[in-house]
Parts: sequence; C-alpha cells; structure tokens
Amino acid sequence: MNEPVFRDSESDLSFRAGRFAGKTLIYVLLLAWAAVCLFPIYWTVTTSFKTAPNVMQGALVPWVDYTPAWLGWRSLGLSPETIGAESTVRNEFMKRFFNSTIAALSSSAIAVILGSLAAYGLSRFSYRFLFMRNSDISFFFLSQLILPPVVLALPFLVLYRELALLDTRIGLVLLYALTVLPIVIWIMRDQFESIPTELEEAALVDGLSIWGAFFQIILPIALPGMVAAFILSLVLTWNEYFFAALLTSTHANTLPVMVASQTGSQGINWWAMAALSFAAILPLIIIGVVLERYLIKGMTAGAVK
Repeated sequence: MNEPVFRDSESDLSFRAGRFAGKTLIYVLLLAWAAVCLFPIYWTVTTSFKTAPNVMQGALVPWVDYTPAWLGWRSLGLSPETIGAESTVRNEFMKRFFNSTIAALSSSAIAVILGSLAAYGLSRFSYRFLFMRNSDISFFFLSQLILPPVVLALPFLVLYRELALLDTRIGLVLLYALTVLPIVIWIMRDQFESIPTELEEAALVDGLSIWGAFFQIILPIALPGMVAAFILSLVLTWNEYFFAALLTSTHANTLPVMVASQTGSQGINWWAMAALSFAAILPLIIIGVVLERYLIKGMTAGAVK
C-alpha cells in the first residue's frame, strides 16, 4: 500500500525540481539580457567620469580600473565646481535641451491626437477611396516608414526654404509629427479594435453622440495605448538626428546634433560626448520608469482577444 505513495512523492519531487530548474534558467537568461541592454547606459555613465587615458585603455570599473574625474561634466559646465559659474557651453546645452523638449513633446502630442482620431475611424467605419479600403489605407500609412529619410531630404529642404521654416522649432514639430504619425495610427488601431463595439452601442442608446461615446467611453479605456504611443513617439523624435542636422543651423538645433558635434582637432571628446549623451537620455529614462505600466498595457493591447 505504501509503494504507490512513495512513487507519487518521487515523481512530485522530480516535477518540482524540473520546474525550479526551468525557472532558474529563465531568470538567468533574463538577467543576462538585462545586462546586455543596460551595458550601453553603464558605459556612457562611466565614460563621462573618465580622462583620455582611461578611455583609450578601456577601463570599465570605477575606483578599480580608474579614479573617476569630472572632466566630461566640467566640459559642459555641469561639474560641482562649475555649476554655479557662468558657462557658455552650459547655456548652449540648455538651449538645445529646450529645443528638443519643445519639438519632441509638441510633435508627439499632435501625432497622438491626430493618429488616435484616424485610428478610431479606421477601426469603426468603412472607407472607400478609389480602389483603397480600410486595410489598404492602413498599409498606406505604414508604408511611409519604408522610405529612407535621405530620399525626403531635398524635397523638405526646398519646401521649408519656400515656407521660411528652416531653422525653426515649428518646422521640426510639423516634420516630426508627420514621421511618427503612421506608428501612432497602427498602435491605436489595434487598441481600438480590442475594445468591444457594444460599449459604444450602449452609450448611443443612452443618448450620447458618436463624439460623446468616443470621449467618455472609448478614450478612457484606450488611454494606456495612447500613453504607449506617446512614449514611443517621444523617444523617436527626441533621438532624431538627420532632419535636425539638415533643417536647423543656429536657433532650433537639438541635442542629438550637439552630441554629434563633440569632435575636435584631437579626435572625439568621448568624456564630453558621454556626459552630454547621458544628460540627454536621462529624461527618457525617468519617463519610461514612471509610465512603465502604461507602456506595457498599451504595447500588449490587442495581442489576446
């Protein structure tokens, strides 16, 4: 009578051991992948505290391979001994930071507003334009991402010169909103398609209009997707370099252009570039951490229906 119980206990122990080994392997792989993903940030932060010999020697561990210094931050006027003094470089950095903030936030907000309205229409109504239907229109928006930016360089350069939009923030805002709009439409279309149409029908029965149902019922439910689309648009526009370097020169230059300009007759100032890069990505890191739950909900919306 005891033998079956012994065998069941043995199989249960084997099952638990296998399950524990599987979980351990998964956690090890996740930790390894996290280390790979976070290493560029670690390298950037540590390089901003290195001197030229430390950079060339490939020192990695502070206080072990090298002694940290404020060389990179001092070159930007952001070190403890220079933060209270007048600094032309720091003023230029703040100007570029303000330009990037205005361009990224404004263009992302415009893209999310227009993209959400377009996505809602594509998910709820049937359209016909010549031979194109809803699916064709959606693919048309996505196909705009296939074009390399260099193909659009000359047309936008000529257009912006004629419209007097060269080296202006409004020019960057309009262009950036146009470039991220297809991504917003595709994210929000999946978000709206995952919301049952019965909710709107019930709202219409209760006396709400189409716009009332959209703003009072659908929009609060789709908020995580909108936040995810906004964060993705913000990251793409904040890091955009090509058009910022092409269409701006003095007044509307952004941080990526300033990062790429950290070169001199002696080569690349890695410590200054690292300090400037970390100062540029820090706001995105903070936004990503604070809004992480919305980002995960929005990016996974519609994955399981």
